[in-house]
Amino acid sequence: MIDHLKGRLVEFSPAHAIIECNGVGYYCHITLSTFSKLGKSEEVTLKTHLTIRDDAHSLYGFYDENERKMFRLLISVSGVGTSTGRMILSALSPGEVAAAITGENVNLLKSIKGIGAKSAQRIIIDLKDKVENDGDSVDISLASGNTIKIEALSALIVLGFDKRSGEKALDKVLEENTEIGLDELIKQALKRL
Repeated sequence: MIDHLKGRLVEFSPAHAIIECNGVGYYCHITLSTFSKLGKSEEVTLKTHLTIRDDAHSLYGFYDENERKMFRLLISVSGVGTSTGRMILSALSPGEVAAAITGENVNLLKSIKGIGAKSAQRIIIDLKDKVENDGDSVDISLASGNTIKIEALSALIVLGFDKRSGEKALDKVLEENTEIGLDELIKQALKRL
């Protein structure tokens, strides 16, 4: 098993990265979240997950351990393959996925391309106990009751703002005012972007 890769970032796109380690280039499938964190880095470290099938050996790279742990939880669900797991983590952070699971937010999971109602329910049923009982394995930065932040972040992304700056703006607003409505939260965050 390859646990991680540390080397020079030779090439990357929103779907893959090639990391050169001691003269060998490793092709890693990555999420959009990992892609945005790689930026213009030349030297990188990616946590990896290796999938071996009869017809392919595929390496998946993640910027941090939380994302890899959530990926492994997702692909443990029957009917959720590596492509679907990567799609989920491209649309939502590990904390948002954990919040959707603990909060039983079927609609949020259904909003991801390729996830239907049955798949969303299966993910929630299979992973709810694992996410709740193993809270330190996944950084639940969004508590299950904080769906207002998820909705506000979705609105900011639809308006064309990038996810990371949107989260920072929302966190600042929520630090100053914990009792705020959705509309006001979005307005205050827009002022900070």
